[in-house]
Amino acid sequence: MKADNITAVILAGGRATRMGGQDKGLLEVAGKSIVARIASQLSEQVSKILINANRNQDEYEKLGYPVINDSLSNYQGPLAGMAAALAKIDTEWLLTVPCDGPFVAKDYAVRMMQVAEEQSVKLVVASDADRIQPVYALIHIQLLPSMQAFLKSGERKIDRWYAQHPYSIVEFRDREQMFTNINTPEQLAATEDALKKHNSNRV
Repeated sequence: MKADNITAVILAGGRATRMGGQDKGLLEVAGKSIVARIASQLSEQVSKILINANRNQDEYEKLGYPVINDSLSNYQGPLAGMAAALAKIDTEWLLTVPCDGPFVAKDYAVRMMQVAEEQSVKLVVASDADRIQPVYALIHIQLLPSMQAFLKSGERKIDRWYAQHPYSIVEFRDREQMFTNINTPEQLAATEDALKKHNSNRV
């Protein structure tokens, strides 16, 4: 069942320096762009999807989802993209994912939302077996003023902003493939091979 009170944002606003400046979200894996692959998986979990991009907006718009710029100029990091998305949504919650992680767990949204409701928190962060994965988060709209003030002060680090609020952690020990990200041509090739071997199976 889709969560009507959650909008997902795919964060594709970075420079991708380790990928030689190529726009990672538009790179193809097994014949499909990474962002298109992510959006397809998210569309089964949430009712609305945004793409946060600071370049190639026309290409992203072809996927059929609203495209928004960062709230700040000059590539200020993922928190700026999160703030831009929070300012745009008309749902209570924002679910975030990076553009370079082509394997979104099929129960990502429901597990994050379940913990938010059970523990009455407005911020939930995903974790693998060892540490939190800060760009995989569920954020309540009420935290937008705090995020905007944090960015206005010159801060950019996601974990420093998280530390200002009570938050819960959802461990995806059984879905570690979700945190596979593509930062280099070698990782892109390895992911391509993995998808071919597993016939594009979901995590």
